[in-house]
Amino acid sequence: MIDNKLLKGDMRVLDMIASMPEIPVGSAFNIRKNGDKAARSVTENIDIRTKEDGSGIDIIVKAGTKGEKAYIPVLLTESGLDETVANDFIIGDGAEVEIIAGCGICNSGSCGSSHSGVHTFKIGKGCRVKYVEKHYGEGDAGTVMNPTTVIMVGEDSVFDMESSQIRGISSTKRNTVAYLAAGARMNVSERLVTHGTQDAKSDMEVYLNGKDSSLQIVSRSVAQDSSSQMFHPKAIGNTACSAHIQCDAIIMDTASVGSIPEIQANSAEASIIHEAAIGRINNEQLLKLQTLGLTAEEAEAVIIEGFLS
Repeated sequence: MIDNKLLKGDMRVLDMIASMPEIPVGSAFNIRKNGDKAARSVTENIDIRTKEDGSGIDIIVKAGTKGEKAYIPVLLTESGLDETVANDFIIGDGAEVEIIAGCGICNSGSCGSSHSGVHTFKIGKGCRVKYVEKHYGEGDAGTVMNPTTVIMVGEDSVFDMESSQIRGISSTKRNTVAYLAAGARMNVSERLVTHGTQDAKSDMEVYLNGKDSSLQIVSRSVAQDSSSQMFHPKAIGNTACSAHIQCDAIIMDTASVGSIPEIQANSAEASIIHEAAIGRINNEQLLKLQTLGLTAEEAEAVIIEGFLS
């Protein structure tokens, strides 16, 4: 179902945060705008239902579903709006699905706007789930996003999570907690850019509870101007498992970046590795690009884009 709440400007932002230049045909989607449902569609295999208490939605993927996508973006265009949404994803055994989320705050008013989303994934056995989440903000009054993600990955399932903050979020606190069953795999790719006086914090805890479970976290960020960032990923190995955490950051101007990768082994059969690096843009790279005709600003942009890709 589609109503007239979506404007041309909304589609521009939806394309940025959820790769939706237009309303998708044949896919499940739920578009939320300023606290209300703006558009929804379901398929034979993916159902979307409003929770009885109105706090959010349930996305239910049938067992055995293959090759489908579900879009669940959020738009905030009203100044002073502060909302919290709880969405549950129930993924049936053997399903293969891609979930495209994202939140865009376009605040041209004088009061700040904020969105807190709590996403809980309950993933069955033998599934493959890709979860893509992008955040973007516009306006000077304040754009706050505080996402919480809880993931329960079933036996022999794979959960791929791509999380990115494009630009314009004045403050964010990102909390992720995951529990991996036997043979489960989780791959996390986090990309984040801050500028101005923006502040970003990311906490992540992953419990490898099942035998032969595995985890990979790769976080890359760029901190510009006087912005600040803090990353705290933690892997807890409770059985025979493997995990690798990597945090890399480019620091510029007068920004500050902190990284605290943490590992904990509660089994002699757990193999867990972490590494972190923070540094400035390489001067030799800058000079090489400038000799090819790029300005200093253009050269910086090329290096940052390559680093985050």
